[in-house]
Amino acid sequence: MKAPNEEVPPAATAGGAAAAGPPAAASPARPGRERLNPPSWLAMLFLLPALVLLGFLVVYPIVYSVIRSLFDASGDTFVGVDNYTGVFKGHDNLVAVRNTAIWVVVAPTVVTIIGLLFAVLTERIRWATVFKLVVFMPMAISFLASGVIFRLVYQQDPDKGIANAAMVAIHDTFAKDTTYPGAGPRSGGNAVVRQDEDGSVGSVRSYSAGQTALLPLLKVKPEYLPEDAKPAAQPPAAKPGQLTGTVWFDFTKGGGGQQNVPNAGESGLPGIKVEVVQNGKVVAKATTGADGTFTMKDVPDGTFMIRLPKDNFTAAYRGAEWLGGTLITPAIIGSYLWVWSGFAMVLIAAGLAAIPRDALEAARVDGATEWQVFRRVTIPLLAPVLMVVLVTLVINVLKVFDLVYIIGGGDPDASVLALQMWTESFGGGNDQGAGSAIAVLLFVLVLPAMLFNIRRLRQERS
Repeated sequence: MKAPNEEVPPAATAGGAAAAGPPAAASPARPGRERLNPPSWLAMLFLLPALVLLGFLVVYPIVYSVIRSLFDASGDTFVGVDNYTGVFKGHDNLVAVRNTAIWVVVAPTVVTIIGLLFAVLTERIRWATVFKLVVFMPMAISFLASGVIFRLVYQQDPDKGIANAAMVAIHDTFAKDTTYPGAGPRSGGNAVVRQDEDGSVGSVRSYSAGQTALLPLLKVKPEYLPEDAKPAAQPPAAKPGQLTGTVWFDFTKGGGGQQNVPNAGESGLPGIKVEVVQNGKVVAKATTGADGTFTMKDVPDGTFMIRLPKDNFTAAYRGAEWLGGTLITPAIIGSYLWVWSGFAMVLIAAGLAAIPRDALEAARVDGATEWQVFRRVTIPLLAPVLMVVLVTLVINVLKVFDLVYIIGGGDPDASVLALQMWTESFGGGNDQGAGSAIAVLLFVLVLPAMLFNIRRLRQERS
């Protein structure tokens, strides 16, 4: 029996719930989570090979290029910033700077717009995956191969260049011209037509209403004779107030025949434009038929001269000179669009898929049209993605070299800073100081865009 003031042991409390025995030892405190990060010296040990390689391949070339840009072509004389100011001097350098500015402004903007349109439209077609695959496929082709492809596309000869073949086909569908390049009059004292200084062919003598005119031409190449050309015929008798005549190829195979008169076997020249010129003004016009004859009605009184305009003797339409001085830069940018539109489309399509559909449906329920939904909802929500695509393309454009070198073929009118850097250093300029200055300038231009992308990436992660 327990004494009144006796202390009850803990083991006997709670109805004997705890077993009798020695008191349990206190449990140790729970240790904290063990750090899995290696020591800093061990991490640096593993990173050292990569850091050495990075320094050798990236840091050292950058530092050396900066130092080399301060010396002349030989590398012995310090010239300071002369190489940098020289980038903006000289015709070739200024053309390269101008073209680079055009590339930076035009190419990324157009590629982003095309990628946006493709990404939006592919959501509304059944074969979206196939379409995306076809558009993205040029990214799998090297820039060298793409340059070779588009150099063939832009060939001047329509029989070789696809671009000009399409343009000629469209042109001839709506405005088919018959011309005879190189054709001209007979030389000598018995010539009845003469070559004028402006390239047209005019009659030697004057005519009046009611007469007929014979206008022979030579040096007509067989390939320019139309298939519907018929043997030359004598002009019909002219009625009062009319003028008739014949324009033909005054050449008889095997020789013989009379000059300045249509002979058997000689071909008429259809499609020749004929004009009547009186007091320096064109007062009547006609076009020769399949046999070379023509008839003009309502010819004015008095004497006049007959003229075959120079358009009859210019070369037929052969398309645009894509690789010429004016169009060469837009043509190369066109090939860049073909290659990079798929890249922009895929990135923008990924951003488009992440847009909450509730926002789009809410705008439609409120009565917004598809254009308003696109402009006021889709574009603002896609703005971060569009900015990343645009900046990435700007970085890429500043370094463009392959397409310009292959398609331009060394034409100075197509040069950009990246190509000019190679030309100055290794492509014949033999001035690595000037080439290094252009390289450093390109690095400085690319650096803000790179920092912008890195900053946006960190913001997205946070």
